[in-house]
Amino acid sequence: MIPLSRFICVLGMLILPAVSCAEEGWQSLFDGKTLSGWTALDGQAPGNGWKVVDGTLHLEGKGGNLLSAEEYSSFELEWEWKILHKGNNGVKYWVSRVGGKEWLGIEYQMIDDGGHIDGKPGSNHATASIYDIKAAAVDKPLRKPGEWNQSRVIIKEGKIQHFLNGTLVVEANTQSDEWKGLLATSKFRNKVGFAPGKGKIMLTDHADPVWYKNIRIRRL
Repeated sequence: MIPLSRFICVLGMLILPAVSCAEEGWQSLFDGKTLSGWTALDGQAPGNGWKVVDGTLHLEGKGGNLLSAEEYSSFELEWEWKILHKGNNGVKYWVSRVGGKEWLGIEYQMIDDGGHIDGKPGSNHATASIYDIKAAAVDKPLRKPGEWNQSRVIIKEGKIQHFLNGTLVVEANTQSDEWKGLLATSKFRNKVGFAPGKGKIMLTDHADPVWYKNIRIRRL
């Protein structure tokens, strides 16, 4: 039996040829015009440092971390980003309030490898790594500071994959013994309830300029 969603998509293609089934299920997290759908950690409006500039979401100055309105468990998340020389930022997922206090989640690291003091190439603090947990491949296709990168995170049934510019660079199974061992040696080892399998998306503020565009997500 053909799933209803697939039937509707095919029907749409017959009626409106411009409709693409490849776009099925995608939800935009940035409309290129406003900060709609994002809040500060306290639920209030984003800080003044976050601005929409020429269709990009840009952080310049103090803006604070941003949280998505919805929570996600299994999903595919895509975005484009760029930072400057010695820049540092990141996108977190499965973000929740741990211990009723701090907002924590798994981070897709975005940093100037070798330029920023914390971006040692090959370490689990380098770009596209599962931050402080598992390092991305050393030969990943990272572009120079000031150039646009395209990133993707796929999570399904607890399995994480990080992509950078179309290449899979690190993966992990959060239900495995390996994952437990990695967490035990990370800065999150004493954070009870860290990465509970669902949570919000966070755009972090690490006090460095960053640009985003084409941020979108779909549930799996």
